[in-house]
Amino acid sequence: QLQLVESGGGLVQPGGSLRLSCVASGDDLTYYTVTWFRESPGKGREGVSCISRTGTSTVFLESAKGRSTISRDKTKNTVYLQMENPEQDDTGIYYCAARVSYSCSNLVPHYHDWGRGTQVTVSS
Repeated sequence: QLQLVESGGGLVQPGGSLRLSCVASGDDLTYYTVTWFRESPGKGREGVSCISRTGTSTVFLESAKGRSTISRDKTKNTVYLQMENPEQDDTGIYYCAARVSYSCSNLVPHYHDWGRGTQVTVSS
């Protein structure tokens, strides 16, 4: 049974940087496509960025394009989301989610394994 635990959230200043970690246990995370989602008031849960089983990355969120990087560390069974110049609109709960498909998707029902989330607050 795959278990996911997010970390790295907290209070972040605008214009700084942010790195979130999604650590997996119970299975090899390279067998899964992993997406970071963000949940914020009034916007629901939306896909931010995805890395497929083959290593292809996709940025779903228009506002995150050019500012975010998703990556894997196979030795640590971890997927990271790095975001530069965070903005107040980046505030929310960030979840990592996994599915066994080879392709990325930004649809919540397509993912069967979820972490509990990590809160990110962007504020000066």
